[in-house]
Amino acid sequence: MNPNIQKLFSIASKPSRLIIGLMSGTSLDGLDIALCKITGSGSDTKVELLHFETVDYTAAFKSEIKEVFAKKNIELEKLCLLNPRIALQHANMINDFLQKHDLHANDIDLLASHGQTIYHAPQRLHPNDNSGNATLQLGDGDHLAVATGIITVSDFRQKHIAAGGEGAPLAIYGDRILFSKAGEDRILLNIGGIANFTFLAGDQKDEKILCTDVGPGNTMMDAWMQKHFPGKYFDEDAVLAKNGIVSEALLSALKEDDFFKQPFPKTTGPELFNLGYLAAVLEKSSTLSLSIEDVMATLNKFSTDTITDAINACIKNKPGVKVFVSGGGMHNPLLMLQLTERLNDCSFHTTAELGIDPDAKEAVIFAVLANECVCGDPSLGAVAEGAPAVSMGKISFPT
Repeated sequence: MNPNIQKLFSIASKPSRLIIGLMSGTSLDGLDIALCKITGSGSDTKVELLHFETVDYTAAFKSEIKEVFAKKNIELEKLCLLNPRIALQHANMINDFLQKHDLHANDIDLLASHGQTIYHAPQRLHPNDNSGNATLQLGDGDHLAVATGIITVSDFRQKHIAAGGEGAPLAIYGDRILFSKAGEDRILLNIGGIANFTFLAGDQKDEKILCTDVGPGNTMMDAWMQKHFPGKYFDEDAVLAKNGIVSEALLSALKEDDFFKQPFPKTTGPELFNLGYLAAVLEKSSTLSLSIEDVMATLNKFSTDTITDAINACIKNKPGVKVFVSGGGMHNPLLMLQLTERLNDCSFHTTAELGIDPDAKEAVIFAVLANECVCGDPSLGAVAEGAPAVSMGKISFPT
């Protein structure tokens, strides 16, 4: 038997595993690294977050990724070169992380890498009738495994698409395992570049579970900031938005895209919600003369309204729902204030109350998905519409 297969069998047979979960989102701010101790699998899974940090990307590395990020026309050679480059950059960050915490590669059972999404193309966002859903993440798993010496599980989204899904959001698989609670209706709201949520009913009936993207979280606000203030990547403390006035004409026009009329579950990305989308809407709504601050205030309200409209469509104003927030958007005070005001029948919390650092939540979810890939039961995965029963992830060996 191949010794790597023997080692994988041994890992799967252990009562608990040390797994590093990695997440690099559409905000392109850096790599989230979460070292998790995971015991059991499926509904018996228990997670202890041992160490977490976000390693910032350099401006030069961000610039390299942006050359191919969410663009229809790119240089193919650049795309090809970035696949191993991103993996090796991530491997360096992981190796530094291990050294910092006095750990070695042989202490870690698995590496779970989401990779860097470059383009997301669900059928609803492209006109090609001969093609279905598609998505592309860079950061090759083989390069990661060889450069770190750790068995790597990566490229999770492809199996989801192969089995009939849209490749996102995948949070449902981890949210159901980790956060469902009898007698308590919960929303797990993640506000990254794109906002998504999972609804978990207190009666724990699988047919009531919903996981969906809802529209832009931070992506358009971040892009607007970067356009007008080079070197700044987001509206820190919502200072710009707080100094602006919401334009109802622009806000109304921003909400007119067909995406918001489509039924749940659905996915989207910065391929749709970007500065090009904003420019077209500014012209259409005759609001080109708005100040930078007013546009930012309106974009903040746009994210607020599309998130709350989607949640209300799901819970139908049911009182007492607990909303647990994670992701970069939770650090935007104006966005959070407006969310709590519009969802005043809900109570707001962060996943810290559930034992998971809210900034680490997505990286932890991918550690859980890797755990399920190696020792879970894929038949337990079919929990809701758009969530096929699959074991996701490709396995790469170090040797």
